[in-house]
Amino acid sequence: MKHIILKSVVVAILLSGCAKDLDLTPKDTISDASFWKTVTDFKMGANNLYYSLEGLGFGDTESDIAFNTSNSISNGTYQPGETSGDWNSPYAYIRRCCNIISKAKTVEIAEDVKVYAAEAKFFRAYNYWRLLRLYGGVPLITEVLDLDSEALYGSRASRKEIVDFILQDLTEAATDLPVSTALVAADKGRITKGAADALKARVALFEGTWGKYRSDANANGYLDIAIAASQSVITSAQYSLFTGKGANSYRYLFIEEGDDSKEIILDRRYQKDIEGQVYPALIQRLGYLPTKKLADMYLCNDGIPITNSTLFKGYGTTTSEFQNRDPRMAMTIIIPGTSVGVVGYPTPIPNWPFYPQRVPNTGYTIYKYASENVYANTQGESPNFNFDNHIIRYAEVLLIYAEATFEKNGSISDADLDKSINLIRQRVNMPLLTNASVSSNGLDMKTEIRRERTVELALENFRYDDLRRWKTAEIEMIQDIRGIKIVGTTWTDPVLISGSNKNPYKKASWQSKTDAEGFIVAESSTGRFFNPEKHYLRPLPTKEILIKPKLEQNPNW
Repeated sequence: MKHIILKSVVVAILLSGCAKDLDLTPKDTISDASFWKTVTDFKMGANNLYYSLEGLGFGDTESDIAFNTSNSISNGTYQPGETSGDWNSPYAYIRRCCNIISKAKTVEIAEDVKVYAAEAKFFRAYNYWRLLRLYGGVPLITEVLDLDSEALYGSRASRKEIVDFILQDLTEAATDLPVSTALVAADKGRITKGAADALKARVALFEGTWGKYRSDANANGYLDIAIAASQSVITSAQYSLFTGKGANSYRYLFIEEGDDSKEIILDRRYQKDIEGQVYPALIQRLGYLPTKKLADMYLCNDGIPITNSTLFKGYGTTTSEFQNRDPRMAMTIIIPGTSVGVVGYPTPIPNWPFYPQRVPNTGYTIYKYASENVYANTQGESPNFNFDNHIIRYAEVLLIYAEATFEKNGSISDADLDKSINLIRQRVNMPLLTNASVSSNGLDMKTEIRRERTVELALENFRYDDLRRWKTAEIEMIQDIRGIKIVGTTWTDPVLISGSNKNPYKKASWQSKTDAEGFIVAESSTGRFFNPEKHYLRPLPTKEILIKPKLEQNPNW
């Protein structure tokens, strides 16, 4: 069975007994006391936790490498809200996790259900990670509470206490979780030891670099954990990069062909007619638009940045900037003029929707996540998208190993590059990253490691967290959000589309939305803010502060 099918089930309980006995057992629901008796009960309970895994979204629009419309997170104008799903949802799942963990300790079949207790520990860590990345230290709840529980109204744990608790849960979970190859077909997609180790590496890298760039004495310890955890995944021999589609494997990894590949460590899994993936069918029409900053990050195919390479062809035509570039660029952003199966239309249409008249727009159109399933691409058939959302993949683990090694030591050997970043580059036939290539081309190793992470994980919801942990958000987030160069290029005479989609291009109107160099400005820096004393953490919901006086709001909110 390809997917874990997650359904909410209401079971009628039929009880028989002496009529004179007072029976207070509910007849239309399963009580907590009557459940948790069998292995199946624990498996069903654990199944619900998978709903907390994130689906495909538009997360990188909260940063500088993607744009949809002006949003309050990326431009720094957001205000504390009364409530927030980013707060409430993780805590709801943490409660469920605590319940499973507690029940698993007391049943006679404890040995038989320890794998589901381990899954619950993983998901408790995962949901605390969701809180940590946005809020820092939060209330630490480790048991099922009721309205009279003092801990319900307690203060926040420190950032370090939350991080250490997450890492402890993942360490303990890993000991009772199976390796990927040990899963039977029906359990494909369940949490594995590799998922626990990989999430541990992610959290430790986040906290290690967060601390390093804020002079935290604990930083190196977390970087050591990130190195060890990523190394554990690498040496497990359970995972490898997807190469099943040859030179185009990176493109196909993110649609149907990439499902169940050995690169996937953790997915939010979907199945047609059960739980369909909605966003991919809308992702182009709604506009998950790459920006010029992302486009410019892709190296030329000689391994040199466009600012240094003689192979860069400039921006003079609609396609020139795509020439001689890292192949991942054209697998992430559609080259204008290419005939593709456009989401929302059953047949390929050339040259759509590349026109910069689309508002809001950067002029770039996403290709990543665009299925080649014509039926699924038909307008109104979005539930038929059933490819999975990759939450943790092996490429990220390789990138974690390289970055943590460099951040800890201030350098990285060619041997370590060869077993991490260079495996990723080899998949797309890009030149290897070496200390010699960095030196001879006047580059900086830290910049190149971060570049590699950004382009490999582009539009996968990592950039916002990366800018904050590197403490560069105060520089990057306040810049113009720019798009293609339209003035003085062949974009000034775009090709008409036949039929109903006529070209509404008006040169004068778009010249007023460009900068001095002729590039589209989707959002001006004059409307973008990032206060380094405030915006590195999100504000706690105001209702939580009101009903829990011991909670303290994050600084300057």
